[in-house]
Amino acid sequence: QVQLVESGGGLVQAGGSLRLSCTASGRSFSTYAMGWFRQAPGKEREFVTAISWSAGYTYYTDSVKGRFTISRDNAKNTVYLQMNSLKPEDTAVYYCAAAPFGPWTDKYGYKYWGQGTQVTVSS
Repeated sequence: QVQLVESGGGLVQAGGSLRLSCTASGRSFSTYAMGWFRQAPGKEREFVTAISWSAGYTYYTDSVKGRFTISRDNAKNTVYLQMNSLKPEDTAVYYCAAAPFGPWTDKYGYKYWGQGTQVTVSS
């Protein structure tokens, strides 16, 4: 069992930056691939980025490439999402997720989910 808690969300102006954190409790965090997803009001939850257990592989959806960076610190059981050059269309609840295999770009590949953290980007 893995419990995930996100933090770092908030309100920021367009062009600004935020850093989200997701801390895991439970065993074997370092063996899990981790992903970030987001869900805007009235929309489906969508893939943002993912990282392999060793951090050797990362994946990004096209709309965030060059602006967002995923990283992890297995010693701290934490995965990070650095978000730069934020746009109003990045406004959503951001969720981290853990997968025993992967990483996956499909939400159905993830077994554990956090409760989410709100990111709001004002224009």
